[in-house]
Amino acid sequence: MSNASDWRGRALKALPAGGNGEFNLTEELTTVVARGQGCRLWTADGRRMLDFSMGWGSVLVGHADPRITEPVANRLALGTNFATVTDASLELAEALIGLSPASERVRFCASGTEATMYCLRLARAYTGRDAVLRFEGAYHGAHDVGVTSMFPSRGLDFPLAEPSSDGLTAHLQGGVLVAPFNDLEETAKILRGSAERVAAVIVEPLQRCLPPDPGFLEGLRELTRELGVLLVFDEVVTGFRLALGGAQAYYGVVPDLVAYGKALGGGLPIGVYGGRADIMDLVCEDRHGRSTYVWTASTLGGNPISAVSALATLDVLKSPGVYQTLHGLGGRLRDGMRRVLRDRGLDARVLGDGPLAQVAFTSSEPRDYRTSQHRDKRLARALMLEMFRSGVFLNPMGTKLYLSLAHDEQACDTLLDRFDAALSTVMATISHEAHSSVG
Repeated sequence: MSNASDWRGRALKALPAGGNGEFNLTEELTTVVARGQGCRLWTADGRRMLDFSMGWGSVLVGHADPRITEPVANRLALGTNFATVTDASLELAEALIGLSPASERVRFCASGTEATMYCLRLARAYTGRDAVLRFEGAYHGAHDVGVTSMFPSRGLDFPLAEPSSDGLTAHLQGGVLVAPFNDLEETAKILRGSAERVAAVIVEPLQRCLPPDPGFLEGLRELTRELGVLLVFDEVVTGFRLALGGAQAYYGVVPDLVAYGKALGGGLPIGVYGGRADIMDLVCEDRHGRSTYVWTASTLGGNPISAVSALATLDVLKSPGVYQTLHGLGGRLRDGMRRVLRDRGLDARVLGDGPLAQVAFTSSEPRDYRTSQHRDKRLARALMLEMFRSGVFLNPMGTKLYLSLAHDEQACDTLLDRFDAALSTVMATISHEAHSSVG
């Protein structure tokens, strides 16, 4: 077994920043993972860590759960991909239509990014309009619309869009309009002023970890229906995590189109987009050259390995008490984090719903992206890095903590102990540095 410095050196040489994106670890914390079991993982140099990233939420059942791995292993001997409908993908499509209130038809792709991209392409074709309204701070996949205004810093007036990456073009010429989450009045103002060119409103029903205000999603549904704009739910995170029927069932609002990914695949790559039949049927290839036609296809979409993993995941999630467990664990973790912050005299908020949690060092209850931003970004980053050092595997960029069915009360309590200890270390360091600078 190589030591940590060997693995770290190899990763830093082969991969930009030694990683695959987003974690933004310091060089000395560069980590290579070898295996996982339940809610824990082991690095290539043998270190055990408590996982609160869970594959960015894609492993909702838990790492290496035999209820998922055994059906997948059995299926492997029958072939891995055919780039067409298989018995497994057809069964999964039928299951999803039965669970998803919005979906009369579905198609498969290989990621949530593709699913949201295809939803927006369908919306543009169906309405004959070209612009999209999205909410500031949301993430809708790696395509241009998905990362525009994802983490803006300039505080532009709405509905101006700010690219969160170089190389984007979708924000140009007003192709993307931006509104503040949970502000129905401002959203209505923007939409009414541009309704003739807006194809879709795309929204994370639970934006990152920000819950929707009462009536916000209902208001979006009424407004988009009135203006002939399609409502797209990005349920890549919320799908099958808040409820078996996703955010649609949890919040009681049904969109025109919906995108799924992450947890549905049981840890394997998957993407699904679905919606009303009259919209989805625009992808039928016999329309090409004679009427409105939307090209969509995916080499790996609906492959039988991912489909079997998804079917097995759904079987687990249908078990009695699953969502009571997930919501109970999430509530325990968020309440515990609030208690730790309060005991340490820190003015902060803990966000989230279901098996999700996030800390925001803000003095008021956040409702949108701007009010959820840390007033002390240095403290927030130092805390995340210290927790990573203490053996908690998480994203130090601080987006959210993911719980799974493999977590239990003991895992939550361990996280809370390390959260408290990390706060103690970081606060002491900051205090010492402040006194040293004054001296």
